[in-house]
Amino acid sequence: MTKHRPAIRFTVCSLVVILLLTNCRDIPIDKPLEGPSIPTVQPPTSAPPTPTLPPPSPETTAAAFLNAWQADDYTLMYALLSPPSRVNLDMDGFVDRYQRALTTATVLTVTTRLQSALQEGNQAYVSFQLDYDTALVGTLTADLIMPLSLHGQDWLVDWDAGLIWPLLAGEHYFWMEYIVPARANIYDQAGLGLATMGTIVTLGVIPGEIEDEDLLLETLVLITDLTADEIRGRYVAAPAEWKIPVADIPGEVSVEYNDLLSSVPGIYRDEKQGRTYPRSDAGSAAPHVTGWVSPVPAEQLEAYRDRGYRGDEWVGIAGLEAWGEDTLAGRHGGVLSIVTSTGEEVATVAERPPVPSRPIYTTFDRGFQQQVQQILGSRRGAVIVLDVHTGAIRALASGPGFDANAFIGPAGAVGRSQILADPRRPLFNRVTQGTYPAGSVFKIVTLATALEKGGMDPDQTFFYCPGYWEGLGPAARKECWKTEGHGNISLKEGLIGSCNVVFYSVGQILDGAGQDLLPEMGRGLGFGEPTGLIGIPEESGLVPDPGWKANALNENWWVGDTVNLSIGQGHLLVTPLQIARMMAAIANGGTLYSPYVIDRIGAGGDTLPEQVTQPQAVGTLPLSPENLAVIQEGLLGVTTHPIGTATHRFAGLNILVAGKTGTAEAGRADAQPHSWFAAYVPADRPEIAIAAVLENAGEGSTVAAPLVRQVIEAYYGLPLSPLPPQAEEDYAPPDPTLTPEG
Repeated sequence: MTKHRPAIRFTVCSLVVILLLTNCRDIPIDKPLEGPSIPTVQPPTSAPPTPTLPPPSPETTAAAFLNAWQADDYTLMYALLSPPSRVNLDMDGFVDRYQRALTTATVLTVTTRLQSALQEGNQAYVSFQLDYDTALVGTLTADLIMPLSLHGQDWLVDWDAGLIWPLLAGEHYFWMEYIVPARANIYDQAGLGLATMGTIVTLGVIPGEIEDEDLLLETLVLITDLTADEIRGRYVAAPAEWKIPVADIPGEVSVEYNDLLSSVPGIYRDEKQGRTYPRSDAGSAAPHVTGWVSPVPAEQLEAYRDRGYRGDEWVGIAGLEAWGEDTLAGRHGGVLSIVTSTGEEVATVAERPPVPSRPIYTTFDRGFQQQVQQILGSRRGAVIVLDVHTGAIRALASGPGFDANAFIGPAGAVGRSQILADPRRPLFNRVTQGTYPAGSVFKIVTLATALEKGGMDPDQTFFYCPGYWEGLGPAARKECWKTEGHGNISLKEGLIGSCNVVFYSVGQILDGAGQDLLPEMGRGLGFGEPTGLIGIPEESGLVPDPGWKANALNENWWVGDTVNLSIGQGHLLVTPLQIARMMAAIANGGTLYSPYVIDRIGAGGDTLPEQVTQPQAVGTLPLSPENLAVIQEGLLGVTTHPIGTATHRFAGLNILVAGKTGTAEAGRADAQPHSWFAAYVPADRPEIAIAAVLENAGEGSTVAAPLVRQVIEAYYGLPLSPLPPQAEEDYAPPDPTLTPEG
């Protein structure tokens, strides 16, 4: 065990004085004693005589022994033992006795302080105070006496195990009884389990006992959702008598199919208590948020033991399971005793009660969360739903998803391998860690800058879109998505119709007014920095500006950079969470909230009260009420106006939707763009904001918008509208160079 201990400090009176004393002396300790003091000699007028040094003292040896203990230098400690002590105990036994005692007692640091010394001829006794700071039972303090004897000119330690702790002399040892609280659950807001303690049933096959393989495969396919080929492939080459795990199922499923499973020869079931994650067809609920547990990783074993763990526990590895480890696991208690070599208890040294574990309640509704996961399906992308008035996250889905149960059951090895090897990176949380160009969703920021900093009139028709823009010259022509052009169009209509020509022109105007204006507004609307989400890792994204480009790329900022930024391209990177937070702030009147997934932490016994998360406003959009209203009108027009890019996607929905489509270039001309849609509903009395991105999937109005409509319908308990063919899950395969940037 590696111990980090404060230095042993002491100061000793002059050895000359020590030798004159014959009774017990108190010895204050300030710094390590490394050898005898040398008397000060006045400069001689001739060659100085050789000084006579006093012999080493017992205090010197005692200090060296304790200093070596502090430095984990057991070799030096052993060298300071008297010959009789070394005869009775070899070096390996000596080291083992110390290390086993300190490990058992969960000792973190050792502190000693010399107190007094008594010398009687060739025998001496040095008393010292010993303090153990332990991980499990607090600080232990004892007064000990170190016996020493003179051998030639050397004082050496007459050692027994009582120098480790009183009552350990002879064949006595430490014994720690651990008191471990049951791991608490993670719930949705209403108390439905997302991560619970329950029965895990491993379902498997004993090849030599199979009588009807077709019936066996049919049964296991029905219960496990694996194919017959997958099941047979796991046992076909195994020895006949082996037990081959096939799948882990919840205890209630085992009970439901008990009669069937019991009637098919060759199937076996093993049960154990452990962590389970309720699941649906889309995998476990919110796996990127709940995370999962595993046995203590070998590389972290010492760190966990320093926290009072035995080392055989299951601990949080990702998500809230990891962030909330101290909350969900509580704190181990323990009883430290002295026992004989046969296990008979001699005395209790110390005890400390455990701290109760406490459940975590999330902001999710489990049913809605599972619906959102099913809507996203196995697509590569993300969907996030926020409460616009608090920042509470109502659903978070990152695709493709995964089943956290694969990380906890004996039969999960194949599933774990598939998850880890999947090039689509299912463990990656695209909602908070995926960074993407925002595409036309960023036109909201550009419009805000034009209104606030450019003083532009949103309703004046002074733009003309012929389907292309040559503001930087014919050689730098840029296209509008509408190749035939929008014709005469106002600034607000430019947002509604997502006219590139309007925003290229605005970008050029803003660049002339100040190259930092657009980046500053982007940061004012919450981009380029973490949102403040607790418990889930997140990326900051990037809002490029002239200073960043000079430092990062050693290049000047050109008007073309502002023009690209004005339509959400260039070096801009955002997370879906940041997009949803901006939409929520626009919906609620201008307040940016820190998103959160922890609704409350339950009480822990009678001493730890429930902790409820309070919404935290962290900023206000830099927009006047009048200009904010213009943006709100434009976003409503996206789904209701004749030129709105998503009007056809929300036809027939009796809920007003304010939103913005986005089609973001993914970095390569031959790659499909990322598909965006961001919204809040109802537009006239907002409750939730939604952001969805589908990687390399096509246009925002074609893929992302229909999925967001389904999310809205699920939230309000409506039947889900059918998806257009382009929004099905058969779009471009993953390209690791493009998905995603984060």
